[in-house]
Amino acid sequence: MMSMSASVAAALIAGASQTAVAQELTGAGSSFAAPLYNRWASDYAAKTKIRVNYQSIGSGGGIRQFSEMTVDFGGTDGPMTDDQMSKAKGGPVLHVPVAMGAAVLVYNVPGVTTELRMNGPVIAGIFLGKITRWNDAAIKGINPGIALPNQDILVVHRSDGSGTTYMFTDYLTAVSPEWAEAVGKGGDVKWPVGIGGKGSDGVTGQVKQLPGSIGYVELTYARQNKLGYALVRNAAGNFVKPSIASVTAAAAGIAKGLPASTDYRISIVNAPGQDAYPISSMTWALVYRHQSDRAKGKMLVDFLRYGLSQGQQAAEQLDYAPLPAPIVKQLEKRLDAVK
Repeated sequence: MMSMSASVAAALIAGASQTAVAQELTGAGSSFAAPLYNRWASDYAAKTKIRVNYQSIGSGGGIRQFSEMTVDFGGTDGPMTDDQMSKAKGGPVLHVPVAMGAAVLVYNVPGVTTELRMNGPVIAGIFLGKITRWNDAAIKGINPGIALPNQDILVVHRSDGSGTTYMFTDYLTAVSPEWAEAVGKGGDVKWPVGIGGKGSDGVTGQVKQLPGSIGYVELTYARQNKLGYALVRNAAGNFVKPSIASVTAAAAGIAKGLPASTDYRISIVNAPGQDAYPISSMTWALVYRHQSDRAKGKMLVDFLRYGLSQGQQAAEQLDYAPLPAPIVKQLEKRLDAVK
């Protein structure tokens, strides 16, 4: 039989263990948003002593783990479908935008050091395999004065399911009826041409190594790897360089007309606005409206409120575009529904 002192000690240990578990949140998903979540986690732990463990496994993996309730929240750059949401074990799902980013076209064209210009029909033509040479008339026509080589174009795309692919194909679907019919949008699509690279690191590595190649990655990867990336013509007809400011401009045009009841599974590709970069997207935290663990639910809401307020300053430092103030205001009210 356990002694009284041993029983007390066991109870104290059990209580301490439960407290330790309660003081930790887990998340998984988007590799694009991982640096942001990890920065928030570090800063938040310093303020509250609550640990947030986020695993960078890709948006598809994040949706799966969130749906199975093996993590407290998910991270994705492509919103869940109605079917996915209906199968999520935790009940009604909320999409909470946490920041915004851009997919950029990176290229390795021998002899070209000037920034190239691209538009929707040209990009779709390249990734459909219909524009196959760098000196094609369609590319030359929007890049006057640039000596483009008579060289094959080598397309590089993601080989794994990803939110960046969703962002890129969402754009192509919006600007090219032919792409919309032949391929469509999604985190994992059947590519007509090209070679695959695993993760943004894989695509970046292929483009750096292969002369004549073109691919798509997040803005931060292009900057870190010193790759050239294209200006893209937007809905207003302007060729816009991807930047924090031009991504914010894309969301600003959308934010003005958002009803308070929106579920935030919204696309900001090809958004209106003179300065809007057209291949822009939100990245979302996935949260269950009804929390099975009230204590953890309260911590999760507090963590997300931190991210939407003080955390937006860190977003810009890490090459993400902060959310427009009107959207932040609506999201803070939306989090009141998480119980």
